Amino acid sequence: MPEGDTIWRTARALHAALAGKAVLALASSEPAVTAVAEKLGLIGRTIEAVEARGKHLLFRFAGGAVLHTHQGMRGSWRLRRRAVTARRPRSARAVIETADVVAVCSLSPVVEVLSPSQAAVHPVLARLGPDLLGPGFEPEAARRRLRARGVLEISVALLDQTALAGIGNVYKSEVLYLCGVSPFTRVRDLDDATLERLGARAGEMLRRNVGPGGPRRVPGLAPGRLWVYRRSGQPCRRCGTAIQRAVQGEQARSTYFCPVCQRSVDSAGGELTSRAR
Repeated sequence: MPEGDTIWRTARALHAALAGKAVLALASSEPAVTAVAEKLGLIGRTIEAVEARGKHLLFRFAGGAVLHTHQGMRGSWRLRRRAVTARRPRSARAVIETADVVAVCSLSPVVEVLSPSQAAVHPVLARLGPDLLGPGFEPEAARRRLRARGVLEISVALLDQTALAGIGNVYKSEVLYLCGVSPFTRVRDLDDATLERLGARAGEMLRRNVGPGGPRRVPGLAPGRLWVYRRSGQPCRRCGTAIQRAVQGEQARSTYFCPVCQRSVDSAGGELTSRAR
């Protein structure tokens, strides 16, 4: 699933191509999307902005309506030059046409057009936690959100988009390793300083990758190399112990970790015994 940095780069490219332009056509393989777009009179409206919120994309139209998409595991947006004779993809989840550019959304599980009032109270968007790539991100706010999930293992809590918006499976494993925190430690057993450090480091890692596309970069390694993610059975780059993989949470997400560099704390709230990096 695309993580916050990928969605941010997508939003930036779409904004550069579409912002300030009038919509000549908006269609979808979902009849409800096309019907709502027609009802709200989006044809002829200007796209004011395309922005990312966590893992969500929001296309804001003059008048306040919003096209909301979530990419899921396989969804994507593509841009191409508009050609009068080009056929509109029938299976596209959304197609936005302007005078010179066509934006095509494929395979995204969530595509919906929201009225201004619906966008203001959307049950998913309204519950999103602080955006790790947002201009006003504060580690203290992230810490408070995480603290409220005390019974969860920290690796599960970091993926909760209502706690922090934007972090995914890759960054989850990498930030826990770099901070020396066991993925199995309960949030309640971590002190405030550690929770703030996790949020700050996650934001730092995402911001490192919002530049031009290319291999993902993590602190201390060459581009494209990762500390633990998808390295199960390979030696830890620091201590040589074999990296391990575990499946955690209701969604059975994979976690990669070093059992030596990321030791657990006890359930009574004892001090973290791992080597914080």
